[in-house]
Amino acid sequence: MTALKTYIVEDSPMIRENLIATLEELAPVEVVGSAEDEFTATQWLNQTDQMVDLVIVDIFLKGGSGLGVLRAAQSRAQVRPRKMIVLSNYATQDMRRKCADLGADRVFDKSNEIDALIAYCGRLATELAARGGANGAKGLGRI
Repeated sequence: MTALKTYIVEDSPMIRENLIATLEELAPVEVVGSAEDEFTATQWLNQTDQMVDLVIVDIFLKGGSGLGVLRAAQSRAQVRPRKMIVLSNYATQDMRRKCADLGADRVFDKSNEIDALIAYCGRLATELAARGGANGAKGLGRI
């Protein structure tokens, strides 16, 4: 199975490092970059040569917010990654709805949905492989 090329937007170095280690060990994920603020994340994502399968975004960042990252990715559909995921401690129903309105495919709670995120990554990688491989598939449905 091909690993999902993944970009992480998380401001806490400890959480970011632990998340990367966990995902790369337990899910078909290859982290290709990370940012701790909205500006850096949107700059990286807007580079046309930065095609990724998955972006995992926290809501609260050192500068700006994950909502701004979602908004920027939504407005640049031609360079938008395949899937935008929010991983936050602030996964209330209102925030989940707001994230979905801004193009998030899924929202996971950091405190109790890490296993669900890992399972999601596995399903996404399987779906991508079935449709022609990571970074080569078109028309992914809502996973």
